[in-house]
Amino acid sequence: MGWLNRHAEGARVALRVTPRAASSRVQGVEVDGAGKAHLAVRVSAPPEAGKANAALIKLLARRWRLAQRDLEVVSGAGARQKVLHVHGSPDALLARLRAIEGAPDDDAGAT
Repeated sequence: MGWLNRHAEGARVALRVTPRAASSRVQGVEVDGAGKAHLAVRVSAPPEAGKANAALIKLLARRWRLAQRDLEVVSGAGARQKVLHVHGSPDALLARLRAIEGAPDDDAGAT
């Protein structure tokens, strides 16, 4: 699975989130030791009571010019490694996110 994948009802984004950072920002696409790509994101919020996840969604919604209601953490809510579902047209979302993040993906088709 690449960092960005088509899904029947939108797109899925693999993330690695670092809470309690000095500032909230997207660092870009990175590849871990196992060869898996993810979008690295830092948020200043602490990882307690969902604050880091809320900050993550707010940051990415603003960056990607989407409504916050269209972003949902579907895996890893309490972990650094997360999967975010982005609701919308798969083709439009894949094109938009690739363009904004300036990185290729390994789109393996619908899941």
